[in-house]
Amino acid sequence: MIIAAMGWFCVALFGSLPFFLISWTAELAPAALGIPAQTSTLAAFTDPLNAVFESMSGFTGTGLTMTDNEEVLPRTLQWWRSFTEWVGGVGVIVLTTAILARPGSGSLTLYESEARSERIHPSIVSTVQTIWWIFLLFTFVSILLLWAVGMPIWGAINHGMTGLSTGGFSITDNSIATYDSAAIDFALLPVMLLGSIAFPVHYLILQGDLRNFYTDLQTRWVFIYMGIGTIVLSGIIYATETYDTLFSAFRYGSFQFVSAATCAGFQTAVDTTNVALGRWPAQAQLTVVFGMIVGGAAGSTAGGIKLVRSLTLLKGIRFRISEVFYPDSAVRRLKINGRRLNEQEVRQEFEEAAIIGFLWFVFLAIGTFVLLLILPQGEYALENVIFEVASAQGNVGLSAGITGPESLPTPGKIMFLFNMWIGRLEIIPVLVTLRTIFDRGGLYR
Repeated sequence: MIIAAMGWFCVALFGSLPFFLISWTAELAPAALGIPAQTSTLAAFTDPLNAVFESMSGFTGTGLTMTDNEEVLPRTLQWWRSFTEWVGGVGVIVLTTAILARPGSGSLTLYESEARSERIHPSIVSTVQTIWWIFLLFTFVSILLLWAVGMPIWGAINHGMTGLSTGGFSITDNSIATYDSAAIDFALLPVMLLGSIAFPVHYLILQGDLRNFYTDLQTRWVFIYMGIGTIVLSGIIYATETYDTLFSAFRYGSFQFVSAATCAGFQTAVDTTNVALGRWPAQAQLTVVFGMIVGGAAGSTAGGIKLVRSLTLLKGIRFRISEVFYPDSAVRRLKINGRRLNEQEVRQEFEEAAIIGFLWFVFLAIGTFVLLLILPQGEYALENVIFEVASAQGNVGLSAGITGPESLPTPGKIMFLFNMWIGRLEIIPVLVTLRTIFDRGGLYR
């Protein structure tokens, strides 16, 4: 756990170097490397904190950004941002395991420390190598699909990479809203959904076992809960007259809920083309927050608490309540995702899900409290603040307008670095690492 947590943090530090070095080169000697003269967007990365923030956001697949206008960035940085999310989507530790590690318990420990547990093959190394082959195939398909519906090839390459990895970085100033194309919006829905489905399920489906679309608990509920969320959100923004037509409400409601629930973080609701997310009704924003908190399937590129944990909590609560209707001698089992668990196993699964869920909401509350303290009083509503913290911790990247090089104070940037870090590794590895550091420093003695 400690190796995974510290490894991820160190990767984010090293990943910030291209932002930092290119921005300072543009500041001091742009002609030396033949890059454009300095812009205010690129100048933001002369601040090391902004560079680290961008790198951490990329490698954790979050997508919150310190740029004001991504379009003016050099193409090298545009692609580097996309590449950090593409690599981070499946996982830096998983990539390292696939390339360097030998089969054995060490590989398993690294794999599970990165918030993964399901295997495709008995060998973890073989599993992660297969995951990367599937990821490469789906990336190619995603790029072709976006190009086919009218997105320019450079945009298709970058958005195909960041869409499948459910990261959300864009090469345009207003994310996907820049294209203002319903065809592109709807084409991105299956790309984001692919990233939110567990890779072992993808493997089985590619092997011809199509039953997993409905027999796998998480995959079934990916479609159910995203369908329900789309209907609810579209209904809210249509009923509150945020959009004039039912089609517009469905177009933006479906895209933004799927973008939130898959933790992709692409945005079509902006002021330049329609109505910005930050100006949606509070109930609509909180519906999007719900999607960001739950997230996608475990074993996918999505963030959040994960569907299987949410379902385990619901089933576990029902299992415990129903105890009163059975005699003490009854032998009871609970079926979760094809596994029949005895009472001890149910208790263990329920406790793990409850601990992660509880800690998730604790850090969400702490982040909200800190942000309310440091932001100018009255400038942002409570739902905007909750939205932004949930987006950072859920590794989503949607923004209510708070995150930016100037709009977010330094303490907020540092806090979001922590939120993104714990969100990607699902809290426990980071807490174990911090406990070890503090313990060695004598703070617990």
